[in-house]
Amino acid sequence: MTTLPLYPDLFTDRLLARNGAIVVRAFTYPTGVQALEIENGAGRVILLPFQGQQVWDATFQGRRLTMETGFTAPVATRDYLRTYGGFFLHCGGTSLGNPGPGDDHPLHGELPNIPYARAELHFGQDQVGRYVELSGEALDRVAFGHAFAFRPRLRLHEGESLFHASLEVENIGGGRMPFFYLAHVNFRPVPGARLTDAQEDDRAIHRRPPNAHDTAAALAWYAQVEKDPGFHRIVPGAEAEVRDMVLTLAPKAGADGWTEARQVDGKHADVVAWKPADLPHLVRWMARHPGFQAMGFALPATARPDGRAQAMRDGQVVWLEPGQRFRTELRFGSQDSV
Repeated sequence: MTTLPLYPDLFTDRLLARNGAIVVRAFTYPTGVQALEIENGAGRVILLPFQGQQVWDATFQGRRLTMETGFTAPVATRDYLRTYGGFFLHCGGTSLGNPGPGDDHPLHGELPNIPYARAELHFGQDQVGRYVELSGEALDRVAFGHAFAFRPRLRLHEGESLFHASLEVENIGGGRMPFFYLAHVNFRPVPGARLTDAQEDDRAIHRRPPNAHDTAAALAWYAQVEKDPGFHRIVPGAEAEVRDMVLTLAPKAGADGWTEARQVDGKHADVVAWKPADLPHLVRWMARHPGFQAMGFALPATARPDGRAQAMRDGQVVWLEPGQRFRTELRFGSQDSV
């Protein structure tokens, strides 16, 4: 394996590396955010090595997977909603989801746009083939509070349209720390596609309570799901104008410990695969309204996205003792429909 350390000074619109069909370029957006453009023979992706280690954009086989938003470039900010246009974001930390009553944490915690003090590219070959991998380390410390190190890895193989991600968080503080995680994979909706997963009984799906943001169309959509739980599995067109649909499922694992969910049409299958033993909740989020089209059909998580206080009440917390680590992995991307 060959390792290339990354520094902000490298990001001056230049070719960084070439390995077979894998080509890596570095550039900086006019907003000041450094980015990597990677072509791998199957498509083109853009990664943000120093801001959340997000996958900002992904296009495979000429098909753009990333949700549609008003953001044409990432913005240098920690504020979640002021730069919310990426395909994949790590979410969580010491909190998760929308702050509820009694919460004072930011939306989706510390991780989505956390700055990375260390970032590296790795080039190598495994049983699948040649790959390029982004890794790094981000630290979050609060005086008299928590301290953790977050270390993700994101691997993309030559000619493949699936990302292989892994992550590790370590409690580097002196006290017991709550940890939450959600993999926010934001696909573009495919009207008429079907959502599949290993949920055994749709009647057991948990839906978030109605709120003031719900439109009449959204309430009507939820009412239809109440009558027919399987209704949520058909992706509606943009005319649905559902501002935010949030459901939580609990799919079973297969014999190998993995499970997967798909958005399937006649030609393609968008895929997210993960380990329910680590991430037992499948959060399903959809937004269909003018200027914003998103289908987070599978956001694997340690807890429902109802805020830290509610997760504490529900017992959906990963507690880490000093020096203890939490690790998991997942795969996401697109394949031919089968």
